[in-house]
Amino acid sequence: MTTIELLAWSGCPSHEEARERLLVLLGELGRPDVEVRVRWVETDEEAAEVGFVGSPTFRWQGSDLLPPDAAEHVGLTCRVYRRRDGRFSPLPDPEDLRDAVARAVTDRAGP
Repeated sequence: MTTIELLAWSGCPSHEEARERLLVLLGELGRPDVEVRVRWVETDEEAAEVGFVGSPTFRWQGSDLLPPDAAEHVGLTCRVYRRRDGRFSPLPDPEDLRDAVARAVTDRAGP
């Protein structure tokens, strides 16, 4: 089964909204068959092992759909995204997420 992995830390409140947005987006893209699997990262050791730069992180086939910039560090933290209008947000800009997911599930995924 085709899967998008949502890495989350329980210390951040945005993971549930991130999951809901992903599910809606996959439906809009005609890919309700893509599973969204939440992977909890709860220790510094786990964060280091998976290269976790904050919650929520969206991964496809092991790669971050919205790659972090060099200033982001591995650890248990809430991730901060910069929206297209320049504001900071605990969730990515909806269009950035749409573009990244669409590229992943149409360019690299099979039916």
